[in-house]
Amino acid sequence: MGILLRVLTAEGENYPSSKRTITFLAFLLVAIGFVTELFFNLKVSPQTYEAMMYIVIGGLGFTASEKFTKKQNGE
Repeated sequence: MGILLRVLTAEGENYPSSKRTITFLAFLLVAIGFVTELFFNLKVSPQTYEAMMYIVIGGLGFTASEKFTKKQNGE
């Protein structure tokens, strides 16, 4: 549990980041959808799957961009 909390916590913060949490939950839903289609033969709507993928890609992009931005005076 501690590892997951560290992954979801932004650098220099004491609480989990909402961007990281939403991205992680969207990734879990995409992974569950993939597994259900692969093993249980349950179909997920392609539009739903694609929308969740865009949320994951966008969240990862925003999270990665945090590394390249400069924080000014503790902001």
